[in-house]
Amino acid sequence: MEPITRLTTITAAIFLAGIGVAAAQNAPGVTATEIKIGNTNPYSGPASSYGTIGKAINACFKQINAGGGINGRKVNFISYDDGYSPPKTKEQVRKLVERDKVALTFQTLGTPTNSAIHKYMNQKKVPHLFVATGATKWGQPGKFPWTMGYQPNYQTIGKIFGNYILKNHPNGKVAVLYQNDDYGKDYVIGVKAAMGAKYDKMVVKEESYEVTDPTIASQVVSLANSGADVLVNISIPKFAAQSIKKMDDIGWKPVHLLNDVAASIKATFEPAGVARSKGIISLTYLKDPNDPEWAKDKEMNQWRAFMDKFYPKGDRNNVFNVYGWAVCQLMADVLKRAGNNLSRENIMKTAASTKDFRVPGLLPGILANTSATDFYPIEQMQMNKFDGERLVRFGPLIGAGGS
Repeated sequence: MEPITRLTTITAAIFLAGIGVAAAQNAPGVTATEIKIGNTNPYSGPASSYGTIGKAINACFKQINAGGGINGRKVNFISYDDGYSPPKTKEQVRKLVERDKVALTFQTLGTPTNSAIHKYMNQKKVPHLFVATGATKWGQPGKFPWTMGYQPNYQTIGKIFGNYILKNHPNGKVAVLYQNDDYGKDYVIGVKAAMGAKYDKMVVKEESYEVTDPTIASQVVSLANSGADVLVNISIPKFAAQSIKKMDDIGWKPVHLLNDVAASIKATFEPAGVARSKGIISLTYLKDPNDPEWAKDKEMNQWRAFMDKFYPKGDRNNVFNVYGWAVCQLMADVLKRAGNNLSRENIMKTAASTKDFRVPGLLPGILANTSATDFYPIEQMQMNKFDGERLVRFGPLIGAGGS
């Protein structure tokens, strides 16, 4: 977790305590029977494999509405396609806030896209909740009190990779591939923090790519030619699949550490070829529907029943559909606890007071917690390795502090 100064901590605490004192009026988009929630998702473009998350969330709210809604209100979930394009995200979010009059935005997806609306959402004082990105900057309650993250932050994951390399491959030659924006660079910061002075000694080659690049074949060849025997791959599924294919084509077989948001069987390994993907190491905090361990799991049976009834066209083998359903439960819990005081201030205050909430679909032992000074709800993960059929977990849960 990134450091928070004492002044920042005090500022955040005062903000979140003070907003509960004022007489609250319900937010725009809230009536006696409805609450409007806004979202952007890449249903098209280079990150379109994530589009199923928005569809799963929409289906989840349909399930909630079918059960009577939240405190008697039905959720009107308005989700627009931004194509993973920051300018488009700005346009769509302005439409959600200023035309559609949503009470809040939820799970807007992508680091560069959320970066484009970060200041705007805080200037407008609209809850920008549980964003679908693990960038570390979503946990700055003193500076950006209206924006809150959800998943484990990218710097923590980078640190886990760095520590793994130092422990298991202390003499390795390391190559790093990353997306050239806040998303990719955040992971690299974490890797460097863990490896310290050894980063410059052990990393023999770095290559980056732009999200607009048609292919990253040349970057992969360059990394292979460096003689590296360990690869830290920080990419979205489209480019992760390309890199796996190219590595196989040229016969480069390093120890392959792939960031969590690309380590998907359906979105990455199957498009790349499961045989080519065997042996990839990553991390997770979600129950994978491909793992037989969860075949009779109560939570996953609930998820399967949800998929059958409310998202029958969705892929029951895609962990992104577990992700969407899971985070929807956290959002619903916040709104339920907020009761009939659905001012934007109280929604934000309630989101910042989550205590040991069990988000269904997460690994056993992981609970969501937030406070006025902690905007990182999920802070534990477990490492895994793809065996050609499923991601096999190993080792203990690893927290933000590395323990």
